Amino acid sequence: MTRWTTEPYSVAAARALSEELGLSSTAAAILVRRGFADPGAARSFLSAEDDHDPGLFEDMGPACEGILRHVASGARIVVHGDYDVDGVCSTAVLLRALRRLGAEPSWHLPSRFDGGYGLNRRTIDELAAAGTGLLITVDCGVTAEEEATYALEHGLDVVITDHHRPGETLPGCPVIHPGLGGYPFADLCAAGVAHKLARGLFAAAGHDPAEADEDLDLVGLATVADVVPLLGENRRLVRAGLRAMSRTKKPGLRALMKIAHVDIGRVDEQSLGFRLGPRMNAAGRIGRPDAALELVMTDDDARAGEVAEELDAANRERRDTETRISFAAEALCAEQDAQAAYVLAGEGWHPGVIGIVASRMVERHNRPCVMISLDGESGRGSGRSVAAYDLHAGLGACSEHLVRFGGHRAAAGFDIEAARVDEFRRAFARHAAGELAPEDLIPVQEVDALVPCTDVGLPLAEELAKLGPFGHGNRSPVLLLPAARVEDVRGMGEDNQHARLTVASGGARARAVAFRTSPGSLKKLAGEPHDIAVRLEVNEWNGAVEPRLDIRAVCPTVAGGIEVLGEDEPWEEGFARAWEGGELDTVDPAALGERVVVDRRGDGFAGVCGDLLASGESVLVLVADTSRRREAVGSLLGRIAGPLCLASWAQLAAEPPLAAGYVHLAALDPPPEPWMSAAEQAPGPEGAALHRAWGPVEVEFAAKVAQATLDLREPLKDVYRALSADEGLQRALEGASAHRRSVALCARLLRVLCELDLVSYEAGALRLLDAAHTDLARSSTYASCRDRLRSVRLPAIAA
Repeated sequence: MTRWTTEPYSVAAARALSEELGLSSTAAAILVRRGFADPGAARSFLSAEDDHDPGLFEDMGPACEGILRHVASGARIVVHGDYDVDGVCSTAVLLRALRRLGAEPSWHLPSRFDGGYGLNRRTIDELAAAGTGLLITVDCGVTAEEEATYALEHGLDVVITDHHRPGETLPGCPVIHPGLGGYPFADLCAAGVAHKLARGLFAAAGHDPAEADEDLDLVGLATVADVVPLLGENRRLVRAGLRAMSRTKKPGLRALMKIAHVDIGRVDEQSLGFRLGPRMNAAGRIGRPDAALELVMTDDDARAGEVAEELDAANRERRDTETRISFAAEALCAEQDAQAAYVLAGEGWHPGVIGIVASRMVERHNRPCVMISLDGESGRGSGRSVAAYDLHAGLGACSEHLVRFGGHRAAAGFDIEAARVDEFRRAFARHAAGELAPEDLIPVQEVDALVPCTDVGLPLAEELAKLGPFGHGNRSPVLLLPAARVEDVRGMGEDNQHARLTVASGGARARAVAFRTSPGSLKKLAGEPHDIAVRLEVNEWNGAVEPRLDIRAVCPTVAGGIEVLGEDEPWEEGFARAWEGGELDTVDPAALGERVVVDRRGDGFAGVCGDLLASGESVLVLVADTSRRREAVGSLLGRIAGPLCLASWAQLAAEPPLAAGYVHLAALDPPPEPWMSAAEQAPGPEGAALHRAWGPVEVEFAAKVAQATLDLREPLKDVYRALSADEGLQRALEGASAHRRSVALCARLLRVLCELDLVSYEAGALRLLDAAHTDLARSSTYASCRDRLRSVRLPAIAA
């Protein structure tokens, strides 16, 4: 089961943003949903030009002063990094910057398998023995208070640069960290922090700070690979990094793109995250961590090619190892009862791969998962989490069972004694169960906007691409096509492991692909309406540019509950009110207000009304006939949560205050005048709007309803015949068809019969009069309805 969710938003704010920035309603709605309702904030997000002064880092001055003093003295400088992409790239960024300043720095990367992450005393002893004067950490060190003190006591100056969560106390040396002090953006990765330090160093040394931009290709790669939020300053760094990557002169990056089959002219964030990043990470997971650093530092094309092949081979080995551990982990899961969180341990599991497997387990089971690689009496763990659970806090709550731990809300690692794994498993599961609600464990498909199929063309695809780069914190928008149909399914790729198809809705069609989905499973869906979640992409192939839908989820469209205004009212009461109210040709001006009119005609009702419902704001759907429209509207909008009510145009015209509680009036069917004017001025809360959402089919339906409710000759015959047969007033007036006549039409028919002296109706009592041949035109009500029917002009309604 999948839980579909949409973020509530202000439709009025989206409309204002659309007008201010010239955006489509879909793009504006997505921005408002993501917190960018303010035009200035949205403009800043789209431009992605945030570039904060490095001097805003709390310790930037002391750090630069100390580093430049050591550069000037020729002291031995060592950059201590980490073994993942971010650690390698941040090491390279700082090494290259120091070299430009005239230093000859050395570097140290820890081994995942020997010593592990971060500073340790053994490394410090080795560096001190080698005569190191300055130790600069990148991607580690902010929690290493004791180790930093130890280094200082042994004669090393220390500068910490890091982006991980700080401890309660900081090391007693300059600390460059985006979350400390007054720096405006806290979510830089380690390479981003190193880049800021490099710019600060160049400025302090009298160089052009832009010299640091030569390594933006590394910064962009690390920012994507380290899965930090692609918001704020990170957006500029990734965009600039992609531009730099497309023209990079670094032999290692060019060799890596070649072996990873990345077109250097079309490199994007997906290339960084799924092709280049995993190969560089494989060095630290499977092979030697310094291979990735050697790759990005070398100036030799031949050597770059050799190291790129080494990393590619390591990545293949990593995938094979991952597959084996995944099978073992699934087997352990199957042996356990359902848990709020899983702790899975295996002897000999590769510690460099368990984090990836943990991510896969979270994807499959939608609950936190911790994997532990056991090696005799000790174990090393790596965990990943769901959005609703803070993994770092969870490990903290169970820290009595751990040797040490660290990490983030979504990913963390730790060391543990093998003998304490079982008690840790129980404690961790208890903590997760206390923090997670049952709905947190149900897979969620987040939807950013509901759109009609008519909108999913190249213009929208190109516009949505401007919201990128996409990744953590700024995912690629997911659009929902409600009540769409799957057509023309064909196999694609080797062994037909993917599918190519057409998605149809509202008379429009769009090409789509479904990766890792068998064509046979999609063919079974043909013919029935389904809610289809997609990502809209710009696809370039053989010189052609076209929109393409990437299918994310497909669920049957299930008819939802709809409230029809007045349906719970006893027939007698409704009829009495309609009888006493008379024929309505005008609307009382005193009952009117003012609404914004939004013209969405031809866009498809399901997409228009669906997105209004998903906003969380109240919606009243206006139709020509509630009886005939109820089922259709429910089948179109069944999966979309939201307060939906249905009313006829006649109801609204008779009682305009009905609209007062609804922010949105969605006109599915076009009304006759003067009812449109009444709707445009119907009372409502702040931001009230009327949305014209009909198309040709709805115009035709409205015309048929007008014919049925204004051409009274045949209904009068049926009613008089039924009354003569003594079938009872309500049954005679409503008729025997599946769609009973409305109380307004019932009152109209009876009024005509009274005006023709065929019946009398007083005080609720009906009496048949002597039948005589009569001219229907003698009835003023009949004549008025005839004239109104003649005045209906379909082109005028559709215009």
